[in-house]
Amino acid sequence: MTFHPKFITFDCHGTMIYFDMAGAARDFYGDQLGDAQMDHFISTFSAYRLDEVLGAWKPYAEVVHNALERTCKRLGVAFDPDIATKIYERVPTWGPNQDVAGGLAKIAPHIPLVALTNSMNSQIPHNIAKLGAPIAHVFTAESAGAYKPQMRAFEYMFDELGCGPEDVLHVSSSFRYDLMTAHDMGIKHKAWVNRGHEPANPYYGYTEIKDVSELPGVVGL
Repeated sequence: MTFHPKFITFDCHGTMIYFDMAGAARDFYGDQLGDAQMDHFISTFSAYRLDEVLGAWKPYAEVVHNALERTCKRLGVAFDPDIATKIYERVPTWGPNQDVAGGLAKIAPHIPLVALTNSMNSQIPHNIAKLGAPIAHVFTAESAGAYKPQMRAFEYMFDELGCGPEDVLHVSSSFRYDLMTAHDMGIKHKAWVNRGHEPANPYYGYTEIKDVSELPGVVGL
């Protein structure tokens, strides 16, 4: 029997929005780093961003600044705080992955769509407006006082929605930011959008989809 959730909850950046931190890093550091060095820089920058969101909440501009500074220090690259600011300012300019608008449009009339995002209140409306489909609720790390993968972010969402883990289908392209915590929170219904960010990990129990265009079929639409 197909599960019909009360809400479909989404990771935003990376899953719905094309989150191009890698491209931003290449734009600013590609001229001084070779291809292999640049790939290492991008993966290190990504790892430090995750590390930066595991503690007490701080503005996302600080997350980007600190992660970039730590990356540069580790790899022996000169750090320029202005570059960190410029990368941060790109975030609200990014739009959706190409498959998103059509997939969401098929679901939105039937099931409320929810964004649970590691974003700032001032930035996320610009991204959401580009999705091309109505998002019923948007919950940010700033409002929750915690970034994913911390449980507190999910708890805030459940409190605001007045529902529990059994009521949602959570959709993400990331295990480390979303699906591992969703598993630990007791969310049994999960969809992994395989965008190539991370390898499959069947332990966490999910339906794999190649992109959001396949999501309507998961809920029988």
